[in-house]
Amino acid sequence: MKKSLVILLLFISFNLILSQKIERIEPANWWIGMKNNSVTLLIYGKDISDLQTEISYPGVTITENKTVENKNYLFLTLEISPEAKAGTVKIKFSKNKKVVLIKDFPIYARETNSANRESYGSKDAVLLIVPDRFSNGDEKNDIIKTTLEQKLDRNNEDARHGGDIRGIIDHLDYIQSLGYTQIWNTPLIENDEPTYSYHGYAATEFYKIDPRFGSNEDLKKLSTEAKKRNIGLIWDVVLNHCGSEYYFVKDLPEKSWINYPDSENRIRTNHLKTTITDIYATEIDKEEYLNGWFDGHMADLNQKNPLLAKYLTQNIIWWIEYAGLSGLRVDTYSYSDKNFLADWTKTILEEYPKMNIVAEEMSRNIAQTSYWQIDKENNDGYKSYMPMMMDFSINDNIVSALNEKSGWFSSWRKVYEGVANDFLFPHPYNQLIFPDNHDLDRFYSRLNKNFDDWKLGIAMYMTMRGTPQFFYGTEVLMTNDKAGSDGQRRSDFYGGWKGDSKNAVTEVGLNNEEKEAKKYFSSLLNWRKTSDAIANGKFKHYAPTNNDVYVYFRYTDNQKVMILLNKNNDKVTLDINRYKEMIPNNFNAKDVISGKDFSFKNTIDIPAKTAMILEIRN
Repeated sequence: MKKSLVILLLFISFNLILSQKIERIEPANWWIGMKNNSVTLLIYGKDISDLQTEISYPGVTITENKTVENKNYLFLTLEISPEAKAGTVKIKFSKNKKVVLIKDFPIYARETNSANRESYGSKDAVLLIVPDRFSNGDEKNDIIKTTLEQKLDRNNEDARHGGDIRGIIDHLDYIQSLGYTQIWNTPLIENDEPTYSYHGYAATEFYKIDPRFGSNEDLKKLSTEAKKRNIGLIWDVVLNHCGSEYYFVKDLPEKSWINYPDSENRIRTNHLKTTITDIYATEIDKEEYLNGWFDGHMADLNQKNPLLAKYLTQNIIWWIEYAGLSGLRVDTYSYSDKNFLADWTKTILEEYPKMNIVAEEMSRNIAQTSYWQIDKENNDGYKSYMPMMMDFSINDNIVSALNEKSGWFSSWRKVYEGVANDFLFPHPYNQLIFPDNHDLDRFYSRLNKNFDDWKLGIAMYMTMRGTPQFFYGTEVLMTNDKAGSDGQRRSDFYGGWKGDSKNAVTEVGLNNEEKEAKKYFSSLLNWRKTSDAIANGKFKHYAPTNNDVYVYFRYTDNQKVMILLNKNNDKVTLDINRYKEMIPNNFNAKDVISGKDFSFKNTIDIPAKTAMILEIRN
């Protein structure tokens, strides 16, 4: 009888353990020595809300064990004191005073000087990569049987094409040779959506690299190999939304975890960014902008939920530490709750004081964009902490200037007046400038494939105030013939796949213009790394007259560079006396582009359709 009772109890106990299975603990680890030393673990499993938790580890204490509406979740907050040592915390889960589960939670030692890691800025040049479209370095991960989208089709611009982290690693020497010092990859985390999953902006796992790109360890290897070449990694952050297939969207911890959880009442965002700053905006317009879903398969996250806010903040800190990241870029910035955005950015910068973060406010309205930059005194009292903004205004102005013919005013006037509005920014030099990116048509296409105009534009991006970012393939004149097509904008990099007829690295299949463009581009980008005036200098520009020449200077106390951009079909002669505020009438200089030395007296002759970048010698 006793034996039968023991067997019965063992059977009940065994089944209890099986029923209390924990599927996830996020994050899976933390670090000692963090300023942010309180970490809240999202614990997920079937009916686990009635489990009690305990630990016994020197320097680590449980400060909260929180349950929510959904019984499948527990939120456990640990405080890790500065005195704690690296090791493994054993988290015991009990029911009816009996331990039913024990889970390991490692705490690691941080890398030396992790908090003061160097970031990116105007000294750098950023390469933007869409990983699925860059290079297929590992064909074994092309199809993953566990993912919802199984098809690989390079002929379909919306399908997966097979690029991966290994392909980026394989091209690091090429990237370095072009002169880049930073890589921004569009999101690499898992996007397990049934279709259109290649782009990365509908995450279904915030803590896991998409297996079709590789593994978390592969990302670490990319970071390590990039650092060997003095190249940093910028992480693409999405705080506003995630994929509809995310486990915590399909099984919500709380209804307030996302906006419009009930599909019958759901709305799409109106994309009206001005509702944030519009003093006349209605509440319904604000509601539709902030809480509407970005897309049908992108659930709108509610950052007002404190548990979600903590989850999103911890996630980015985790990736910075885990992968050794050098900076961040934040997607769809103003679509998130603005109080959360201030807290999120402030927390990141407190942990990493030198970290640069750039926000995407996809607006050509400078007054709108500048609202978000740190130290801006806004009329509503809002205090933002975002260091850098993406400059969409100058992008449009440069294209307009290069495409338009001069009339009563110079066609450069839009660029001049746009830059003149920099007074609206507290930190005008800390802006990301770009000829194109994954959301814009290719620069060469927008210039109607005019090579001379492309060279003028590239010279400007290499020397303008701010930090330049270029899209992969810009150096070899990649195009998209169908305007507005995301798939074509993000077409496959030349030579990233076996058997490609064109190869940007080896130059097989490239025409003469593409080869010349690559040489021009890499020469300027590598020169840029050597110029203190470009990296750290001030900016001064002269109003362009109707001769269609734009002249500006980059300068420090010890170095001065004069940039002259002649759009005309004829040579233009400039009277140096007009520029006496910056240079004497007689001076020596070297033209960076042609490599020639010049001695100028009273006038400067600029050849037709030419950019000159003059390093002033005296």
